[in-house]
Amino acid sequence: MRSSLIRAILILSALMLTSACSLIYDKHVQWQTVEPEVFPILYATGFAPISMQKSTNETQRMLMAIKASKIAAYAELAEQVYGQQVSSKVTMADLLIEDQQLSASIQGVIRGAKVVKSYPVGDVYTTELQLNFADVYNIYQANQNRKEIKDVTHF
Repeated sequence: MRSSLIRAILILSALMLTSACSLIYDKHVQWQTVEPEVFPILYATGFAPISMQKSTNETQRMLMAIKASKIAAYAELAEQVYGQQVSSKVTMADLLIEDQQLSASIQGVIRGAKVVKSYPVGDVYTTELQLNFADVYNIYQANQNRKEIKDVTHF
């Protein structure tokens, strides 16, 4: 009688453990992508002086200014997207400012920007960029799988 009671308790315990494990491990999860409701469009402009480029060749100075203005425009876009980190340091002695320093930095990756216009204005080369976040969203969807649970099926 006692051994059959112990056997019944062991069988019930094993069944409970098995059913608990099946709730945790026997399931299939379906995911769906979450798309934002609004995609902003950012604009940035970069400038670079043509005559101050370090070359004796006029054409090369122009090409260097084109590249520099494009990089400046990308830096402005990065500032809009990621913000700018500002550091400040002030040294005082006898309640008088002796030294004051201010620095700023930007760091980030810009994907999907398009050159809208690139043109000279006098001695300055100008590049205008556009960053449509719908394009950025599509690029990241191709590279990453940001998803949420659509359905869970337990077996």
